Amino acid sequence: MKKNLLPLLLIFLLILQGCNTLQRSAAPYTAEHAMVVSARPEASALALETIRNGGNAFDAMVVTHLTLAVAYPFAGNLGGGGFVVYRMADGEKGSLDFREKAPAAAHRDMYLDAEGNVIPGKSTLGATAAGVPGSLKGLSEAHARFGKLPFHELLDPAIALAENGVIITEKQASTLNRYRDLIVEVNGEETLFAQNLKAGDTLRQPALANTLKTIKKEGVDAFYNGSIAATLADFIQEQGGYITREDLKNYDVAWREAVFFSYRDLEVISMAPPSSGGITLAQIMKMVEPFSIREFKHHSPEMVQLLVEAEKRAFADRNHYLGDPDFVTIPDDILLSEAYLKDRMASFEFGTPTPSTEIARGEINFAESMETTHYSIVDDQGNAVSVTTTLNGAYGSKLFCDELGFFLNNEMDDFSAKPGVPNMFGLTGAEANSIAPGKRMLSSMTPTIVEKDGKLAMVIGTPGGSTIITSVLQTILNVYDFDMNMQEAVDAGRFHHQWKPDVIRMEPGLFPRSLIRKLERMGYTINQEDNRIIGKVDAILVREDGTLEAGADKRGDDAAKGY
Repeated sequence: MKKNLLPLLLIFLLILQGCNTLQRSAAPYTAEHAMVVSARPEASALALETIRNGGNAFDAMVVTHLTLAVAYPFAGNLGGGGFVVYRMADGEKGSLDFREKAPAAAHRDMYLDAEGNVIPGKSTLGATAAGVPGSLKGLSEAHARFGKLPFHELLDPAIALAENGVIITEKQASTLNRYRDLIVEVNGEETLFAQNLKAGDTLRQPALANTLKTIKKEGVDAFYNGSIAATLADFIQEQGGYITREDLKNYDVAWREAVFFSYRDLEVISMAPPSSGGITLAQIMKMVEPFSIREFKHHSPEMVQLLVEAEKRAFADRNHYLGDPDFVTIPDDILLSEAYLKDRMASFEFGTPTPSTEIARGEINFAESMETTHYSIVDDQGNAVSVTTTLNGAYGSKLFCDELGFFLNNEMDDFSAKPGVPNMFGLTGAEANSIAPGKRMLSSMTPTIVEKDGKLAMVIGTPGGSTIITSVLQTILNVYDFDMNMQEAVDAGRFHHQWKPDVIRMEPGLFPRSLIRKLERMGYTINQEDNRIIGKVDAILVREDGTLEAGADKRGDDAAKGY
């Protein structure tokens, strides 16, 4: 009898493996007073220490951002941009746009050849791909309004980290060496990141340390209208790019009205255009709200289909209507109205897909990308910031200024280089997102804060290109509709639809085969081949008793630190 138990046990384990639904039990990391969750443990630890030493969430934001520029050059940056959504302890809420801008030399057809076709690589690789960076101006402006500690002191942790070195992780070694040939192609064999780095190696960055020391001494103005600006602009011009000293001097950030909307008993605060995140997230959540999604089993065919069909409709709107609000009029009142969203879902039927061709016209292809980073912070006073920042592609344009020690972005690819032709994330756009001098390119970044009963409840965001919006969406629903703790909600497998191509992307190995078969029988096409990772969510949940609960995504080297 005992001899027969082993085969039965093996069969049982194989069945479990085949039906893996990703619901691993995950105990969240908790803290009583303050919490930082970011892509690297060094950044989270140094930012938390800043709070312990009397700083607030905005001081910690500066430290997190700058240490990620040192420890996580994949997406952490001085040469990129991003968005902040914040909520102060007294309930004040708002957002800051430090998205990159097109240089003055930019024009609508700058990436097209004589026949009007997109020139491959010109908007993604090298100096021609770079927009005017906004990160340092964003940090400076946010700190000037809300920070407590002297700004120059907040550069010390990043300077020390750059000088002493960062220990390369397995995941970092993998990505660095995956892109090494492209980095060498753009910069030559003598560039810092031409070296073949292995896990456990120490990466020291003296040029970046010197740049940070200059900013510490001369202020952020050195980057936009001083010695750094001169070096940077001359370097970009020598490499054939468009950014000039005047472009850097003229760069400014924008304090914007956030997107506010309700979902059941929650109030959600997210980023407004030129981020598409807030409006698209609001559309999806408002479209599914009437269906009582909590009555469905998590990752049931009904739950997946409902979200997919809402995502299709929202992304079709995103791609047509959204752009830089300083250049185009966005009909946000209509896009978020109850009547409009009800009409958008009128064609939805459980068990029957609505083909994307019936929602909008145009065929596109897609490529996935993860080259953004997010961090969430709650300080010991109850102030909260949700910050998403990016270089766009992995190591941005791959253009590395060895004299200054950082990569430049390739954000110009986020414009519609040609209406109807997809960018690197597979997103197509209309005239609303066409290129113009000084214009900010459309983004999917979705830094978000959630309130419940008028109190801070969640701080959340993620990288992931076009999958950012759907990753934030599903993580919020996992907590509030499916009763997961913060870490379980972050760990859960994710799926994505972005209107075109008409495909559901799903993380491999995290959904039962029975679900995939049912969706395919309905008529959906499933892609698990190109989606090893969808999003890397870093989030903080505030429990009813005030305890902070972290969700640091295990898909990366992400880490939470709190006390």
